[in-house]
Parts: sequence; C-alpha cells; structure tokens
Amino acid sequence: MADAKVIPFDDDRSRGGAVPRPGRRRGAGGRRGGAQEAAPVGSVQPLPTRAVPQDGDAVTQQEHQPAEPHDVPPADGGLERRIASGLAFLRRRLTGDYEVDDFGYDEELTDQVLMSLLRPMYEKYFRVEVKGIENIPAEGGALIVANHSGTLPLDGLMMQVGVHDHHPAGRHLRLLAADLVFVLPVVNELARKLGHTLACSEDAEGLLAQGELVGVMPEGFKGIGKPFGDRYKLQRFGRGGFVSTALRQGAPIIPCSIVGAEEIYPMIGNAKTLARLLGFPYFPLTPTFPWLGPLGAIPLPTKWTIQFGEPIPTDGYPPEAADDPMLMFNLTDQVREQIQHTLYKLLVQRRSVFF
Repeated sequence: MADAKVIPFDDDRSRGGAVPRPGRRRGAGGRRGGAQEAAPVGSVQPLPTRAVPQDGDAVTQQEHQPAEPHDVPPADGGLERRIASGLAFLRRRLTGDYEVDDFGYDEELTDQVLMSLLRPMYEKYFRVEVKGIENIPAEGGALIVANHSGTLPLDGLMMQVGVHDHHPAGRHLRLLAADLVFVLPVVNELARKLGHTLACSEDAEGLLAQGELVGVMPEGFKGIGKPFGDRYKLQRFGRGGFVSTALRQGAPIIPCSIVGAEEIYPMIGNAKTLARLLGFPYFPLTPTFPWLGPLGAIPLPTKWTIQFGEPIPTDGYPPEAADDPMLMFNLTDQVREQIQHTLYKLLVQRRSVFF
C-alpha cells in the first residue's frame, strides 16, 4: 500500500454534483384513549358502596377516584411500537428501500444504528461535556474547524455525536476525512454511511452549498500522530484551504477545541520502519500497545470536554477574497490561535485527566 496522505483542500479533482440529502423519516405515533359513556338524562345512577368510617376514621382521597377506563393501552405499548419500528427498519434494509446521497451518507442508518453504537462510549466511557453548542447555527452551511489528536481519530466521532445529540435542531456533522479512511476495508463503508467524505475542496464546497454542517481537522496525521510530549500543541494548519472553501460559500467558521483525546493513547514512540511497510503514516508505541496485544488497543477512559467557539463570519468578504493569500493566512492564524487559547483555558479548568 502506498504511503497514506492527507489530500489538501486545494487539490483540483472533479466530482459530480451532489443532490440534496433526503429528509428524515420520523415515525409519529398517537395515543389512544377511551371515554366512558355518558348516562342518559334523568336516569338515576346507583351510588358506589364503600365502608362507612368508624370511630372518626378519615375518608381517603383514593376512595373518591373514578375507576380507570378499560381501554387504556397497556404499559408495553411503547415496546410494541419499537419492535414494529425495528422490524420495519430491517425490512427496508433487506429490500433496499432506503436512500443515500451522492456521498454515500445514510441518514436513517446513522440515526438508528451507528449513533446508538457510539453513544455509550460518548456518554459512559469518555463522559463528554459539550460547551458552546449555541454557537452552531440552526440551519445553513457552516464549517467547524477542530484540533486533532489521540493516535486514532475518535475525537471526530465524539464531536459528531455531540453535535447530533446536543444541538436543538439535531444537526448532522459531515466530517472531511483523509484518503486512508476510504481504502481500509469496512472502515470505508462505515465512514461513508456516517456521512464522512474526502478532504478536498470540491466535496467540502458541495456540502456547504447544500446547507450542511461540515467538520474539518486541518492538522491531519500531524495532529493525531504527534508524540505525547507535544500534547495540546497545535501543529501546522496546512495552507488555509478550509478558509478558502468557507469564503467561496460565505459560510461561518466555528473554532472547536477538544480536551481529553490526547491521553487516550499516550504515544511514546513511533515504529517508522513498520509504518512504511504497512503503508501507514505512523505506527504508534504506547505504554500498553503493542505489548499487551489486543488489550493494549483499549483507550484510556479520560474525561473529555468539547467547546465550540464563537463563529467567524465570512459572508462580508467579496468573491475574490477566496484567492487572496494574505487574507487566508490571517484568517487561518485567527482560527488556530482561538483554538489554541481555548485549549489552554480548558486545561487550566480541568481537575484531572480522568475526572
């Protein structure tokens, strides 16, 4: 396998136009309730019999409550609906009666299966805390730019769950990924289903033009593959291709800082020869991997914080601003400095790596 690389945003490659993503399918279930028949006018209704209080015993309020209707649905009605919904979902998957967009994104599978698989790691294992979610717009295209770390790219997945679960509009984050992701078996298919696409300007602009929320981590392999001694020190942000993309679409840039991912696999060494043989950008050596075998691949249960900063607007610039190298350099530096400053601030506020 050839050495993996991150495809820069300015890479000139063509791709067919994307169609708007299909809308969500949402099931609607109504509650069914029964009403008692009204008594005929003028009829005499027998009084309910009850024990007469003795020796000053108080009459409880429960004795005056009317009997519950017999046609109230059973308590397991919700379970029955979930089973029926699950069977309908399986039938659609088996018959191919579902939709994906031009990038391979499967919204139904993401919502009902993939997010459910990632959520326990997000909520129970890393106990992610999200701040500044209100800085993400409720609609329209926007570009989230985040730091990258952790040896394996779990930070992007956790950011994706955080946006989906905490944003009031339940927005989906479409991540831009390196080409290595799309040549690995199984990983390729899962990434496409989750809405990930190639980190090139054509794909990014196409998603932003559709009003999608796009996520990019400009550090690439330099970020996730850096040694543990350089943790929380941002690497180079490339040539500012993400800024050019945002300027062309007039999309706001939202800086995002992630604390906690650096410590899940403390990288104390890099087997470069083995990495070249396998075609990987690096081969990590950690205190547990590869010495403990498969057990060494289990990440440490660190406590995470993801903070979204205030948006940096780009719609006020003229169209030719996307080709101004000085403007791109200044905006890239502004985004990088804001992320770095927030990282330091979150580290000062953190009580412990694990709590």
